Amino acid sequence: MSTALTVANFLTILRLILIPVFVTALFYQRFGWALSIFLFAAITDGLDGLVARSLNQKTQLGAILDPMADKLLLVTAFIVLSLPRFTFSDPIPFWVTITVISRDAFIVLGALVINMVTGFSQFRPSLLGKINTILQIVQLVVFLGANAFNLHSDYLMPLYYLTVSMAVLSGLHYIVHVNRQMSEISQVKQTSDK
Repeated sequence: MSTALTVANFLTILRLILIPVFVTALFYQRFGWALSIFLFAAITDGLDGLVARSLNQKTQLGAILDPMADKLLLVTAFIVLSLPRFTFSDPIPFWVTITVISRDAFIVLGALVINMVTGFSQFRPSLLGKINTILQIVQLVVFLGANAFNLHSDYLMPLYYLTVSMAVLSGLHYIVHVNRQMSEISQVKQTSDK
């Protein structure tokens, strides 16, 4: 589909628009609203891809906007919820937030360097990368729920360790995953050149 403003892209743009609304709800410590907004944004994340595939609305704009919206939402949530001012419970530990952000920054910078040096740009998400994103969403939903409903947060620490472990594991796996992709494309090019 040639038009940029598809239903799928509209859902992605809506997710971007919801980020400042989400932060505003956190600023005023309206955790019920913040949880609802975050859940709605997470649902649009799943919906936009489904709509794009089912209605044949895959666009170049969507391919850029969708992961950007995902990362902006998650990074913003982790940063804001790491600040004591914005939570009733203890904030998300800084070491969790810095690990999550560092993994994404490492992947983006690595992809940029690989693209500049080799021209390779067909970066596909890995299964572990998707699991990592889902786990981060679960982490944030549980944390927001604990603040919205004034629940005990003793169970959050194991979830923090699991989130950090998956961020590190999926980051290392992504290096192997991209290397394999580049090798496959290189072999296809060599075969077609013969």
